[in-house]
Amino acid sequence: MTEKKLKVTVLYDLWEEEPAEVQEEVPAPRKRKGQKGRKKKPVKHDREEIFEALEKLGHEPSYYVLDGRQQSLLGLAKCGADLIFNITESYAGDNTKEMQVTAFLDMLDIPYTGAGPHANVLAQDKSIAKKMFAFYGIQSPYFATAYRGTIDHAHDISFPLIVKPTSEDGSIGIDAAAVVTSVKELMERLSYIQTEFDSPALIEEYIEGREIYASILGSYENPQALPLVEIDLSKLPKGMPKIASQEVKFEKDTDAYKLTKSAIAEDLDEETVTKLTEIAIKAYRAVQLRDYGRIDMRISSRGKIYVIEANPNPWLSSGQEFAMAAKKSGLSYTQMIGEIVDLAMARHA
Repeated sequence: MTEKKLKVTVLYDLWEEEPAEVQEEVPAPRKRKGQKGRKKKPVKHDREEIFEALEKLGHEPSYYVLDGRQQSLLGLAKCGADLIFNITESYAGDNTKEMQVTAFLDMLDIPYTGAGPHANVLAQDKSIAKKMFAFYGIQSPYFATAYRGTIDHAHDISFPLIVKPTSEDGSIGIDAAAVVTSVKELMERLSYIQTEFDSPALIEEYIEGREIYASILGSYENPQALPLVEIDLSKLPKGMPKIASQEVKFEKDTDAYKLTKSAIAEDLDEETVTKLTEIAIKAYRAVQLRDYGRIDMRISSRGKIYVIEANPNPWLSSGQEFAMAAKKSGLSYTQMIGEIVDLAMARHA
């Protein structure tokens, strides 16, 4: 890891709907007689964990917020950082503008971590990513896209199908109703996607099977696959489709969230692990990811592997899949952050 002390700006985004980070004081529950108080460890944002790791590495970290105002863009140009640790996911709440943030950093000629604008375009639009996968011979579910009556790139697909926005991430627009089994349900879901997100809808063959995440750390030229992680969807409530929906990922009060968990995939045979790893690296390169990324795959009941999507700059919280895989590989959280910093700086050496 680099021994040079760097000024590293941790760049993240907020907007008008999410302006302030006020810590509300919640009254502690009344203790029962004789009950000992238990201290709860505060949950940290990933940016706080990254900041602390950068300090441990001997760097000089700071925060910078893109809040959707022009002034915040102008200020970013004057931040004086040696490196931007980029964890933005949108601009002014618009996820499709994530690529413009990286393009802006390119124009400023400031080194930054993670995917560049080309990778964001290729990976974020799921229909484009799937076309890239097809070009490189990577199997993904058959699909079509639809927008206000226009159908594009239609395979011969059949029910059941999963319908989602083409250009959202973080399972946005994906809930239990996303899996459809009839023309009526399909038309209702298309209307919902187009009304709610003003986005083309990806209509995709639904693959029943195990969901595997392959975390990749490394440059485009030399990507290294970390141990595979599986999100166990087998215990979802009866009748609920086995998908990593918003409920599963983020809605902590739901049964779907409580009954699912991610863990290192321990029971895959060596041949399957090799195939998953090779396909993931191929997909990483197909959409021009760099530094770090995550490839989501499914193994069908017949053992066939499908790439579902590629995720540039996946969530780096210590409790999430990427950090879980890094830890299994022998990297501490701080070492993982150091590797990402080194990879970004190496491009500007």
